[in-house]
Amino acid sequence: MNIIDARKMTASEIAQLMKKPAFDECTLSPRVQAGVTAMFGEPLTAAQVVDKIVADVRMAGDEKLLYYTSLLDKADLATFSLKVTEEEFASAQAVVKPSTMAAIKRAIANVKKFHEEQMPKSWLTNREFGSMLGQKVTPVDSVGIYVPGGTASYPSSVIMNAVPAKVAGVQRIVMAVPPGQDGKVNPYVLATAAEIGITEIYKMGGAQAVAALAFGTESVPKVEKITGPGNIFVTLAKKAVYGHCDIDMLAGPSEILIVADETADPVYLAADLLGQAEHDPLASAILVTDDLAVAEATVKQLEVQLAKLPRAEIAALSLTNQGKIIVAKDMETVIEMANLSAPEHLEVITKEPFALLPFIRNAGAIFLGAYSPEPLGDYYAGPNHVLPTGGTAKFYSVLNVETFMKKTSIIAYTAQAFAAVSEDIIEMAEAEGLRAHANAIRVRVGKE
Repeated sequence: MNIIDARKMTASEIAQLMKKPAFDECTLSPRVQAGVTAMFGEPLTAAQVVDKIVADVRMAGDEKLLYYTSLLDKADLATFSLKVTEEEFASAQAVVKPSTMAAIKRAIANVKKFHEEQMPKSWLTNREFGSMLGQKVTPVDSVGIYVPGGTASYPSSVIMNAVPAKVAGVQRIVMAVPPGQDGKVNPYVLATAAEIGITEIYKMGGAQAVAALAFGTESVPKVEKITGPGNIFVTLAKKAVYGHCDIDMLAGPSEILIVADETADPVYLAADLLGQAEHDPLASAILVTDDLAVAEATVKQLEVQLAKLPRAEIAALSLTNQGKIIVAKDMETVIEMANLSAPEHLEVITKEPFALLPFIRNAGAIFLGAYSPEPLGDYYAGPNHVLPTGGTAKFYSVLNVETFMKKTSIIAYTAQAFAAVSEDIIEMAEAEGLRAHANAIRVRVGKE
């Protein structure tokens, strides 16, 4: 990776440097594009692929769901094998490593405790003349949680989606996870789901899974909301079905931005950048510092550590195409660059990280200090790891308990309270030309 010297850049040049493409502007890699052309007989954009898959599954249900599962995931399933069975749960629990499951159980407990602290409450307050106003908080009836597969398996994503849904009180929690070519699901994913109490799991991934959850098929009953991370096809599918059901957020490839000063250890910085880069060739790993020596030492450490990684090819592509090491003129500029980027994960590895916290406006999750690396949040600490990406942390929030709940207003006026405000309402309704609204008030005036 080359170092970008931004010390003499203007504000507009810095803004351009930190600008990100929209998630739906991401270019497919040559390998993926070649696969798309081979499968569909013509070159298509990611959005065109998704539109076709979603429309097909909506119209033909299981037939097209199974067709695309075979075509894209290379897994030949039938309607009877689409849903995970009790035998598959038992097999998974029999092969997982006890020490790993013990760690997973502790992570579940941490995440559960954190999200219990987020729980909103229903409330009622007394107003003038005996009137009451309030809010009723209710969990959604059903939710579909998407757990990625493909190049890796993510029991941590099971935890981060399912635990807050359980805490919120959602009655029906459905999980979609891409199967392997053998038609099976990773045992740790299944064992983690079982530990949380998720038993309705379908072996399906990609846009076809999102469509099945949103519209329902003969084998997959529809849900009211879809949450969870995924690749560009999953994200575009969530966008396509929004309105037919709700979604948590639109998120693109994963990303990290590290803020560092002269006290930061380049070994830590390189390790954390690579931890994000190994996710996906489209993943973004950025270091912004006000110290050139730290930047140069981090470049050297990246070379050393990259050579030892099993997923070195993926990480190298990510660093080459999406990665940046930027040197800014001062820490104030470093923080402003972070705010412009609005990263999914923001690490602050400085002498006094808490002193910078008040100035950070845009980030999915903030990790303060050298001993709060991003994987701590990914797996274990308690806050959710389903986060806004692609700059959407400027307006999206982290997945949380309220994601799985809805708020309903409560209005209860007495006759006396109604009489006291009726003239104001009539004035406003008539100003808007809505005579029937005004009349609904008038017919009650004097009836108390």
